[in-house]
Amino acid sequence: MQQTLRGLPPGGLERSCGDSIRVGRGAPGVERVEARFPTLAFAPHRHDTYAIGVTLAGVQAFRYRGTGRISLPGQLHVLHPDELHDGRPATDAGFAYRILHIDPERLRGALGGRALPFVADPVHDPSPATRELVRLLAELDEPVSDLARPELAATVADALVALSGGPAPAAAGPIDLAAMERVREHLAAHAREPTPAAALERVAGLDRFTIARQFRRAFGTSPDRYRTMRRLALARSAIERGEPLARAAADAGFADQSHLTRQFKRAYGVTPGRWARMVAAADRPHGVRSGRG
Repeated sequence: MQQTLRGLPPGGLERSCGDSIRVGRGAPGVERVEARFPTLAFAPHRHDTYAIGVTLAGVQAFRYRGTGRISLPGQLHVLHPDELHDGRPATDAGFAYRILHIDPERLRGALGGRALPFVADPVHDPSPATRELVRLLAELDEPVSDLARPELAATVADALVALSGGPAPAAAGPIDLAAMERVREHLAAHAREPTPAAALERVAGLDRFTIARQFRRAFGTSPDRYRTMRRLALARSAIERGEPLARAAADAGFADQSHLTRQFKRAYGVTPGRWARMVAAADRPHGVRSGRG
């Protein structure tokens, strides 16, 4: 299966007899894929990565460690590196899923020197331990910036440890509030810039995985998401001044207008284009209507 998935460009699509694979945005050692298989069955194979997926539709059947398993819509499946498994639709309706492949070495720092966690039961119902994994899988088309990679690694590591029955990799001790405030101020002041994780380590005096965990506990979101919200505030101000959307996106630090649109709608519930039209309508004298229908 991995040979089919690896090597396709972001957004790439491979089809055969109605079966399809769409590769999302990834990073070194990280790949996210959405697949729909009405008919395809995989022969037994192995990955050298963790494979963490959520079933979207249908019933997914597979053998893992010598036992038959099924995954229903909404359930997650977690496969350990180098474990033999296959895959097939359990009904004529086929099945669909999203999956994250992550190289074990990407988790080493987040695990703090611990051995790789082994999750004995490969199928899991939604739970607090899996909620953030589902979020990572849902953000298929979002870039994985350097700033987002420690958060992704910490999220996956913490979830795997929790699902394996082990204690959290880092005890929930006191938050270094002064360090987190320095990080927050730096992100706010440099929102337009592609701040690397190493820059925040210098600002905080802490490693990137500690920053990722403590920032979320201190401010309820990740450093990458906090920076995105500051960018959105800049773009919204520009839009309200009447600037074109493409320029507003570029000046705020977004990759392009479509990147701004995805993030804007996620944050505010409407597209930036519609926001601009609503602002323009509010500025018109009462009773004056646009010529557009």
